[in-house]
Formats: sequence, structure tokens, C-alpha cells
Amino acid sequence: QVHLVESGGGLVQAGGSLRLSCAASGSIFSIYAMSWYRQAPGKQRELVAVITRSGDTNYADSVKGRFTISRDNARDNAKNTVYLQMNSLKPEDTAVYYCNATVISGSYPYDYWGQGTQVTVSS
Repeated sequence: QVHLVESGGGLVQAGGSLRLSCAASGSIFSIYAMSWYRQAPGKQRELVAVITRSGDTNYADSVKGRFTISRDNARDNAKNTVYLQMNSLKPEDTAVYYCNATVISGSYPYDYWGQGTQVTVSS
């Protein structure tokens, strides 16, 4: 089991910045990758950025060059925190942002989700 807690959302003007955090606890040794997704009203949830255990990253085209995903592994491995630095925010970035952890167990992937944090960008 992996427990995810997000923080850092809020209201910001266009062109501003926010940093989201996602603290993972529990069986963090089994996490293969952590990601940020977002879901705007009336739209499907979409992948924003992903970082794998090895540190490889990937981004949606809409956020490349503006968002950065990074990770901070606690020395005692009790927690693993992933960040999403969001710069040059646009009104179209407004959404609920969800943290996701993908765990590989018995060769099968399992997904865990955080509760979501609202990001609102005003024009």
C-alpha cells in the first residue's frame, strides 16, 4: 500500500508560479514511477509529467519548458516526495492536479492516487 498526500495548490495570476508537492509513504520501495495528472472541468484526466525510479522524466507537450518534475528521496526511505514546479502558468493550466504512484507487484502495475489539489490560474 502507498499513501499519497498532495499540497501546494492555490490561486495564481497568469505568468505566475506554483510548486506542488506529493509525499508518498508506505511501501515506497515498490514504486516504479510517480506522476502528476490533471483534470479540468468537463475534460478527461491527462498526464502532465512522470519521473521513474531511475530518474527519467517525461512531460506533456503542453507543459514542456514550463513545468519541472523532481523527486526527493528521504534518507531513511520512510517517505518519498515528488514535486511539480510550474512556471509561466496559463489559464488553461487550471485543473485539479493529482499525484499518482505506479507500483510493480508480481509483474503487474498498480496505481495509487492522491486526493487532488486545485490549481486556478486567473487571466
